[in-house]
Amino acid sequence: MALSSKARPYLLVAALVLVVAGVLVVKMPGPPEVTPQAVPESPATTTPAVVDAEGGDGAGDPYYPQDGNTGYDVRGYDVSISYDPATRRLDGKALITAVATDGLSRFNLDLYELEVSEVAVGDRPAEFRQEGDHELVITPADPLAEGGEFVVAVTYGGVPTLFEDRALGRSGWQVSASGGAFAAGEPHSATTWFPANDTPRDKASFTLAARVPDGWSVVSNGAEGETTHADGWSTYRWDAPQPMATYLTTVAIDKWTIDRTTLADGTPVVNAFAPGVSRAPEDRDRLPEVLAFLASEFGPYPFESAGGIFLADDIGFSLETQTRPVYAGWADLETVVHENAHQWFGNSVTLRSWADICLNECFASYAQWLWAEEKDGADLDADYRAEVARTGDSTQYWNRKLYDMGRGNEFRGVYDKGQLAVHALRRQIGDESFGEVLRTWIARHRDGNASWPEFEAHVEQVSGQELDGFFAAWFRADAIPSDQHLWPGTLRK
Repeated sequence: MALSSKARPYLLVAALVLVVAGVLVVKMPGPPEVTPQAVPESPATTTPAVVDAEGGDGAGDPYYPQDGNTGYDVRGYDVSISYDPATRRLDGKALITAVATDGLSRFNLDLYELEVSEVAVGDRPAEFRQEGDHELVITPADPLAEGGEFVVAVTYGGVPTLFEDRALGRSGWQVSASGGAFAAGEPHSATTWFPANDTPRDKASFTLAARVPDGWSVVSNGAEGETTHADGWSTYRWDAPQPMATYLTTVAIDKWTIDRTTLADGTPVVNAFAPGVSRAPEDRDRLPEVLAFLASEFGPYPFESAGGIFLADDIGFSLETQTRPVYAGWADLETVVHENAHQWFGNSVTLRSWADICLNECFASYAQWLWAEEKDGADLDADYRAEVARTGDSTQYWNRKLYDMGRGNEFRGVYDKGQLAVHALRRQIGDESFGEVLRTWIARHRDGNASWPEFEAHVEQVSGQELDGFFAAWFRADAIPSDQHLWPGTLRK
């Protein structure tokens, strides 16, 4: 995620733009329906010998304890939606394929302030109730056996709304100035338009069929599928087969101008530009160059498609939605570098808890420095010294922890102090070890989750250095590092 320049100083973040992953089957009054896919029978609906578990209503994140749920592991979302910009109503059906990690008599999904009309587990209707603003509690007709795969079908609808968070701002489903809509936000967004296990720890594939009135079009994550037209409505299909955290899903509805190209290796690139987007053509054309540069630093591009969604709206952030970031109207080439660096740091390798956010933002921010060094000849040591001199011993600057910073503080220091910390790490362990750290970290955890303490152990293993003091000074402390850690390697005065 990148913030606008107005939001960057000592960053208290606005929420990011997030769009959805999953494929909903829609029933909407009036216009013709998207044809639902058949719901496969679930092999897990036979009664096990003993069932003694109910899924929990939270996945255990220390900052957001009620986000996500326990008792199952989602394998894939297949979401179909119908959305009319004139009424702002969304109707959908989501098929969620999961594996029970316990024998379950009951389990939860997350869905934010949309009304559920029907739920089935396998081929049988299930009892359900909605609690609070986002808990969907489901009781299947037959208990689910531990280790068994099952499919949940949820039919729902309503007018999507935003998450409002005093510390992090607004996120989720947003109506654009053109009258279209998009979904984006961090740490929340997906459940404003489809039911999900809303925790980064449960990554899954995502497919979407989105039906809109003719004249509107839809862009989402992954590869572009077939578009069909019937009775004044158009259905757009997108498929993202590689594991994705729910906050990285997106859907964007507008009257897009679409540019379709490929990378040198044949990877399809889809860029979508909203009406009124004013963007230098040379910046549009540099995505292949950006991805090639980042691959030289971090390893091969980790996904099967690429591109971007360029809004005309001057929202307060851009977001690294997987394979196809969402860009605010103010986004520049530096923002493109930042959000695409997240495809490695944050998307392919996803944080385990929100306390680990530096794994995403510190390294995406440092990618901007690496780009400037390579393309513009920037002297990063000089830039580092200038930034330290500018901030002095400012408590306001240095008191922002980069690891386990506390709920609501996730985005305060990771963009600027985080750049300094990563550059100091590079100088501490040397360029050769630093490059190996980045590439092997991505390769080791590709398509999975990891934590900041795991990263610290990884750096020590690769570099052969004992770095407890360094990590404590830079990432865990809320004060300026001592000279020993502030001036390592070539930074030493």
